[in-house]
Amino acid sequence: MKTGLVLEGGGMRGLYTIGVLDAMMEYDIWTDYVIGVSAGACNGASYVSRQQYRNYRIDEQYLKDKRYISIQNFIKTRSLFGMDFIFSEIPNQLDVFDQQAFLDNPVEFVVGVTDMETGKPVYFGKQESCEDECMVIRASSSIPMFSPPVAFHGRKYLDGGTSDPIPFKKALLDGCEKLVIVRTRDRTYTKSPEGGRAVYSRSFRSTPGMIDCIDRRHEVYNQQVRCCARMEQAGQAMILAPEKPITISRFENDIRKLDVLYREGWQAVETQLDELRSFIGK
Repeated sequence: MKTGLVLEGGGMRGLYTIGVLDAMMEYDIWTDYVIGVSAGACNGASYVSRQQYRNYRIDEQYLKDKRYISIQNFIKTRSLFGMDFIFSEIPNQLDVFDQQAFLDNPVEFVVGVTDMETGKPVYFGKQESCEDECMVIRASSSIPMFSPPVAFHGRKYLDGGTSDPIPFKKALLDGCEKLVIVRTRDRTYTKSPEGGRAVYSRSFRSTPGMIDCIDRRHEVYNQQVRCCARMEQAGQAMILAPEKPITISRFENDIRKLDVLYREGWQAVETQLDELRSFIGK
């Protein structure tokens, strides 16, 4: 039975996901398929390459580095996150991403992005996600208004979590029969309509599909949460989510707060270890 791992985005809230994935690697728990958007895609890549602690190590070491996240980055490149630093210098020089191990691993890997022209989700596989210094993962992590779009194969893309925040439907379409879904919000969280409509509608006035996507984001998200809960009740999904509402933002840079979130993710696996192993069946 094909089991998929679905990874929500959320910027620095993804430290919860990193804790979950590091614990899964610690206890030798692997799925057949991984799909992620935004930070979920970044974290999922290190799970597929089997580089335990890599993403946690990067956040701990570079979070206070202005090249990683800063207003200076935004002034220079229109992105709060230093995209060249994160997706080129770190994986190629400072904390090398094992691309060969990533490609050799038979686990399927899918990244979701948002087509800027249509506002619809688009998905790329493992091979494409490695092209041009992981340009697809970079695109999936490019938050509207906080990062410029990323060009890839003749199209422009933005954050995959904008159009498909919890990409379980794609996992089901790709043949997964059971899903482990890692959330970066607690189970009671309900997403509100996006603020600043006047600003983003002006910024994306030439791409109305993107405006519509942002307008409907909260509706899509809340509907996906309800669908995930129904799948869990039916025994088709197992959800790992923070126990309490997360108060940190996607741009949080307090490593102490992020460390607490990381450890909560790790503990979520440990406390449900037998259930998780039984669910995956491996």
